[in-house]
Amino acid sequence: MTEPQNPEHSTQRLPTVQPVEHGDVLELDQSASGASYEPAPAKDRGEGGGGRFWSARRVPAGILALVVLGGAGLLLYDVAAVRADHPAMQWRRTLADELARRPLNDVWVLTGAAVAAAIGLWLILLALTPGLRDLLPMRRDRPDVRAALDRSAAAMVLRDRAVEVSGVQSVRVRMRRRKVGVRAVSHFRELDDVRADLDAALSTGIAELGLSRPPGLSVHVRRPAKKG
Repeated sequence: MTEPQNPEHSTQRLPTVQPVEHGDVLELDQSASGASYEPAPAKDRGEGGGGRFWSARRVPAGILALVVLGGAGLLLYDVAAVRADHPAMQWRRTLADELARRPLNDVWVLTGAAVAAAIGLWLILLALTPGLRDLLPMRRDRPDVRAALDRSAAAMVLRDRAVEVSGVQSVRVRMRRRKVGVRAVSHFRELDDVRADLDAALSTGIAELGLSRPPGLSVHVRRPAKKG
């Protein structure tokens, strides 16, 4: 196959793949072929995009509520006991003495402050991020309906499409929110031809998933590892 010559762009001759006889098996010099493609621009994706689903964060919220409720209840009980002419609890007297006696640059004071700051930053992060990274939002064809596709299910659909390509012996699909990584093993046909067929099949498969933000595609095809 020849390429049209363009004087404005430099051309480079592609390496040829020569068959090499190895026993009764015909092997090729080329051992791998790969390419990466970015997702379509936003104007080509169509309308009706949906945002990510937000996690309810029930476990962190429940733990924090229990800790705050327990601490507030214990402190309120101790304050009421002191108002009723009873001595304060030992833990509160010890804590007040330690805080009054230890300087601000004490190791334990700094450690406690660092732990409290880390927990606070973690809670702020949980409050500001949606979570549910395993759910891929789908396009909203109707404004009152929201749908999402599990990442493992999407990877399985694309894997089923990939194994139907002629020459593919095995394939592994890693589905991310922004990129789909495909690594296939081909035991016959030229690797560039197998990769081109995988590009076409998987691009169609990604489009048919109906995701609001179609991820990019990265395809890598190689030969099986030699035994012995």
